[in-house]
Amino acid sequence: MSTEQSSICSKWKDINWKSVEVAVYKLQKRIFRASQSGDVKRVRSLQRLLTTSYYGKLWAVRKVTQDNQGKKTAGVDGKKSLTPKERVELVQNLKIGKKAKPLRRVWIPKPDGSQRGLGIPTIYDRALQCLVKLAFEPQWEALFEENSYGFRPGRSCHDAIEAIFNTIRYKHKYVLDADIAKCFDRIDHTKLLAKLNTYPLLKRQIKYWLKAGAMDKGNWFPTDEGTPQGGVISPLLANIALHGMETELMNYASTLKGNKRDNKKALSLIRYADDLVIMHKDLEVVLESKRIIENWLKSMGLELKETKTRITHTLDKFEGKTGFDFLGFTVRQFPVGKYQSGKSTHGELLGFKTIITPSKEKVKTHIKKAGEIIDKHKCAPQEALIRQLNPIIRGWSNYYSTVVSKEIYSECDSIIYSQLKRWGKRRHPLKNKTWVARKYWHTHGSKHWTFSTRSDKEGGMKLYRHAETPIVRHVKVRGNKSPFDGDLTYWASRMGKHPEVSTRVATLLKKQKGKCTHCGLTFRDGDLMEVDHITPKVKGGKDTYSNLQLLHRHCHDDKTARDGSLNCTRVKGHIPEERCDAKVSRTVLKTSQRGDSLA
Repeated sequence: MSTEQSSICSKWKDINWKSVEVAVYKLQKRIFRASQSGDVKRVRSLQRLLTTSYYGKLWAVRKVTQDNQGKKTAGVDGKKSLTPKERVELVQNLKIGKKAKPLRRVWIPKPDGSQRGLGIPTIYDRALQCLVKLAFEPQWEALFEENSYGFRPGRSCHDAIEAIFNTIRYKHKYVLDADIAKCFDRIDHTKLLAKLNTYPLLKRQIKYWLKAGAMDKGNWFPTDEGTPQGGVISPLLANIALHGMETELMNYASTLKGNKRDNKKALSLIRYADDLVIMHKDLEVVLESKRIIENWLKSMGLELKETKTRITHTLDKFEGKTGFDFLGFTVRQFPVGKYQSGKSTHGELLGFKTIITPSKEKVKTHIKKAGEIIDKHKCAPQEALIRQLNPIIRGWSNYYSTVVSKEIYSECDSIIYSQLKRWGKRRHPLKNKTWVARKYWHTHGSKHWTFSTRSDKEGGMKLYRHAETPIVRHVKVRGNKSPFDGDLTYWASRMGKHPEVSTRVATLLKKQKGKCTHCGLTFRDGDLMEVDHITPKVKGGKDTYSNLQLLHRHCHDDKTARDGSLNCTRVKGHIPEERCDAKVSRTVLKTSQRGDSLA
């Protein structure tokens, strides 16, 4: 190791993370541009440079050990977290081409009652996977199809839903609503490795991960197919395996009678990971599209799940149902009169209106979850109950704030109000309803029946109402835009408008012009962000915007280590940053689930 490298890695706290991020991102932009232009030789050269660079390794280790929500999950080596010294050693030992250790199998429940198996790699393999992903993702982001939205930077469920709305808003269509059966578990390794089209060393490393096997209750099981869920690189590999599906369908569309361009626009495939919908005005075209997709999937060892695959129509009843559910939303069209009818681009009445709402199943699940929380807090203080309910209500409401949700919000508020009335009566069986109401419901602004500890004038904590969430239509990501294209202004402006970003975070993003005040770098998609009190609460700081700032999680760690509030914000099992004079930064846009609430 050179003297310069020894200096870089001597102490974790002395690393200039701003320089690291800038250097890695510059390389990723170059890989993206080379891939866009079809320069395969340059792509591979830049990927080798990134995967062998110290900055790339530093970035990968930081991402999996500090900036990852699931960083405290152990692999077969039993390690959940690393000290700064161990992180430095990990950086020095990272090398492409080493055989992978088996995954640790973890089973988690699915909504339908079955279980999903996760394969958790060791910290070393996670860091190495992250390093490869840093080099691989920009190459494939330049190639991925426009209507693929799952597990991709800068894209979300809301983009997929908006794409569906744009497809059917002026025309009613038949829809193939399909799900790929056990997508992550059945991908053909040979076909996937051939599709990667990368240099031998990288292909060999990915093969090691795919064939590593899994340990379950002390027994080793082979992994002959699939990309194990739980790995850092698995979602990217799954997207690579499914890449080309839309192109196959467009090739079919170009064979239909009429103008090729119009035919391609009329046939749509919108995919979010292993869930997809195909839409066209003619039933025969949708049926033929289904056959084409089934044959295409067979080439990757996959198939459609029969129980979750059906054909429906957006406006008319077909096979007993109208419309379809996708990603927790119900999409359908309703016949309406001229005063409510949607209009075409030429101003002509359509005779129907496209309405997207939260699905009945998701509403039912949400209400059930709120009820369970209320039941579990029979004897808890009112404040504790409100603290538990608020993030659930706010998060669910934000997710559905881009569609027609106002009526459902009011229904949810009404049901939860009834649940809370029963909660109050159970606590005070000898008191009448009026007494219970006066104790637990107070006036907040113009709302006289607000479940709260005290009135707003007395500084009481109140329960958030679903109906308080404003409805704002989401603006779909533009075409094939990618965070690796270097257009930081575009991506920073989108970040504060995302439906799942709270009002407080959006306000701070705007105030800070999209930059972290600690390191000075622009927040990028996937970053873990936390709201920080400039003057800590333990030192008398107030919970007002003038005393709040938005930081990267690791910047927050560094700041709290230096301002005296560390002991009050320490998370069990979390190893915080050491005191550091250098400013730190990292990119991985997600709201963190620890520290100050982002709500």
